[in-house]
Amino acid sequence: MALIELRDVWKIYDLGEVKVEALKEATLQIEQGEYVALIGPSGSGKSTLMNTLGCLDRPTKGSYKLAGDEVSTMSRDQRARLRNQRLGFVFQNFNLLARTTALENVELPLLYARGVSARERRRRAIDKLTLVGLADRLDHHPSQLSGGQQQRVAIARALVNDPAILMADEPTGNLDSKTSRDVIAMFRQLNEKQGLTVILVTHDQDVARNARRTIVLRDGRVVADTQDFAQALAALQAKIEEPVMGAELAE
Repeated sequence: MALIELRDVWKIYDLGEVKVEALKEATLQIEQGEYVALIGPSGSGKSTLMNTLGCLDRPTKGSYKLAGDEVSTMSRDQRARLRNQRLGFVFQNFNLLARTTALENVELPLLYARGVSARERRRRAIDKLTLVGLADRLDHHPSQLSGGQQQRVAIARALVNDPAILMADEPTGNLDSKTSRDVIAMFRQLNEKQGLTVILVTHDQDVARNARRTIVLRDGRVVADTQDFAQALAALQAKIEEPVMGAELAE
């Protein structure tokens, strides 16, 4: 059984007079331990797909199973519990609480987990901050940390519940090139050494190249799903041929 299984998934936003088909007939499987990049031009549906996979939104139609559980029929509260138990999120803007220490930021998801004592929260948060190389920054606030250090805190927070899947949405978007490489190296290490499933959305080809599998979206559809990054780039760069005016008359 695949960890993630999407079958004929559509996401349609009803904007009144206009309906936007953000995802169309999306079908894919992701196994435990994979490292997958989602790429595509602006408006291609990659963020909508990430939100669907992350249980932040549910499909308009189609089936989405996460570890065998059908997500498309779950309530908002059920999806929230599933996110807390199985998923960790890293975002471009870090989303740290400004007046809270690194340690307290990492502890935050555990406040929503039942049966975790204050002592256990602290122990687990320290473990994850140590894992990302910030054992000496526990009491620092975000304003006292560099951008790379803030993203490391965010990664530690995403890992503190020991999720099955780490989801990252443009995780290097606010980082310089060296720090970006460090963060992506960390993702790869988590994938290879701990077997963590990693799914990331990125517009950066150098970041996407590090994944072992690339899914390319265009106009809401999956147009390529490959382990060959050259093929993924070809699909990304392919132009949709427009009919030439008057071509029918010329035939």
